[in-house]
Amino acid sequence: MRLRWTQVLVCAAPLWASGVGAAQVWSSPDGGRYASVDASLKWSSLLARAGADTVLYPERWSAAALWRGRISTTVQARPWLRAEMAYEQRARNQSPGAGAAGGLGVLAGGQAAPYRLAQLDAALVRVGGDFSYRHELDRALVALRLGRVEMTVGRQALGWGRGNVFGAIDLFAPFTPLEADREWRRGFDAVWASAPVTSLISLDGVVALGSEADESTAAARLHGYAGHVDAEVVVARRRRDWMVGAAASAPVGLAECHGEAALFATPDDHPDGSALGRDDLILQLVAGGSYSFDLGAELLLGAEYAYSGFGLVDVASAGPGLDQSLARRLARGDSQTLGRHGAALQVAFGLGWEAPVGLTWLVSPRDGSGVLISSVTWALSDDATLSASAYTAHGDDSRGGVLRSEYGGTPHSALLQASIYF
Repeated sequence: MRLRWTQVLVCAAPLWASGVGAAQVWSSPDGGRYASVDASLKWSSLLARAGADTVLYPERWSAAALWRGRISTTVQARPWLRAEMAYEQRARNQSPGAGAAGGLGVLAGGQAAPYRLAQLDAALVRVGGDFSYRHELDRALVALRLGRVEMTVGRQALGWGRGNVFGAIDLFAPFTPLEADREWRRGFDAVWASAPVTSLISLDGVVALGSEADESTAAARLHGYAGHVDAEVVVARRRRDWMVGAAASAPVGLAECHGEAALFATPDDHPDGSALGRDDLILQLVAGGSYSFDLGAELLLGAEYAYSGFGLVDVASAGPGLDQSLARRLARGDSQTLGRHGAALQVAFGLGWEAPVGLTWLVSPRDGSGVLISSVTWALSDDATLSASAYTAHGDDSRGGVLRSEYGGTPHSALLQASIYF
């Protein structure tokens, strides 16, 4: 057990205050300057039942809990100058022997965030590998408006693309398809600037800073509208990869359709080959659409397909261990599927995808395995919500630590989340 009492006392105070105080807002008489403080508390509890593979899952039953307390401040000092900061504390506890089931990719993991000069994410208390209490500076930025140019410098969050579940051109900190808590993206250290080219087209540039040049990303994006079409083109150097990509969305009749495509030139050949004939050229694709029905409340149906050239041709033939370069790409989100193909079907009843009742089916078209995710959310008040989700996997289970399908070895699990906002 590692315990720093001074850190605990200093850092626990904001978390305690967030539980007893309301948001405070100050503004100047003319409204041009203001300061705000917002706080939230979120509790997540996961219960999982794994298959019979004791190599991956030493215990058949496991549980994990994650508590997050977050304080966000915004100061609008001038019409052209704004500063933001977000500080978070989180405690994670999982049952002994949970192994790979301790979170399942459903709860936010404890891995280091990408593109940070300094993580500013440290453990206050750690007990073995089952309990940790950490604090993190997740946002710290200054936003400027210099004439027609907007600029943000510091720790910020940014997401590109059109996909609801999968992504091809999201280069920074993409969510995993199974991840339940998508309220806050991980912040990364970057300089972002945007300037209008015409009234409907803008040019963005981002430099996301890693510990060294080969761990950094520089990207330019041209984004604009043509009639009802919303489109963007991206050129980037992501770590050691060169990339060109595009995304677009548009209404087609009463439906919405979207797509993304990206081509990566990598310094090394992909260990599982490439469909393009050259093993250093990797293709990523996403295509999907949605349709809504007005039944008093909105019934929203969606479907999405993803092709990841960074994935494996056949998950079942991968053997007991992944190639290290592929494992690193999966860990940092270069591929959101272990295999080459992925699909998602979604149903939501309420208002948009953040609806009171939802159903998502993640499936591998290659081997037929999948995970059915059902969820229901209750609004207890304007500032408090409670949600419950169930994850039911199907397909060939893993055996002896070796996967026989992409999703078949995923433990069945239940997730309960409570959120309070101040």
